[in-house]
Amino acid sequence: MPILDNAKKALRASKRKTAYNQVVKSRTKTAIVLMRKNPSMELLSEAYKAIDKAVKRNIYQANKGARMKAQLAKLVKPTKLAAKPKLAKKIAKKPAKKASAKKITKKAPAKKAVSPKKKVVKK
Repeated sequence: MPILDNAKKALRASKRKTAYNQVVKSRTKTAIVLMRKNPSMELLSEAYKAIDKAVKRNIYQANKGARMKAQLAKLVKPTKLAAKPKLAKKIAKKPAKKASAKKITKKAPAKKAVSPKKKVVKK
């Protein structure tokens, strides 16, 4: 038994966390068992939800959670999955550029007008 006050508090906290973690782990295992007995999309969704919560609480590591989800997904046959409508591949062709009726001609650069300088005559 712990002697110090902080150790006693840590023990109480540990017991609370252990009890909660057991509840989460039990829910996850129940969801997985139900999914294995009767594979369906609804139960798959519930199992995913339970596994994600367990991973969030660090009851399972992330890779183990991913592995469990992958194994459950294999049980649901592709025919039971919600069929996504296949999109027809449309190749959108860009309209050809039409030749403009106006012809663009290059203009010669304008010449600067030279102003005649007045000659100053000294007297």
